[in-house]
Amino acid sequence: MRIPTTAVITAGSLIGGWQLARRTGIRPLGGAVLAAGGVLAGREWARRTSPAVTGALVATYLGAFGLSHPLAKRIGPWPSVLAVSALTAAVSYAVADRRA
Repeated sequence: MRIPTTAVITAGSLIGGWQLARRTGIRPLGGAVLAAGGVLAGREWARRTSPAVTGALVATYLGAFGLSHPLAKRIGPWPSVLAVSALTAAVSYAVADRRA
């Protein structure tokens, strides 16, 4: 199955995972959404780009998740998650989706 865009997957899984963890109080559920989004996007990145680019996109996705935590302490949780999700989606689109 071809996925038309990984930008939506990356942004959606970051936002969705955070909301699921926040609303249920069960952080591993949010982590499961994050992992599922990463696997799905990673498979598409691997299909569309080189191994080096795929690695850089995975690092961007995981880095966004890590960055959202300290950023939330400075600007708040919603702005933080939206900012890292938008950044990750933009990078994914520019590097992988636009080429497809």
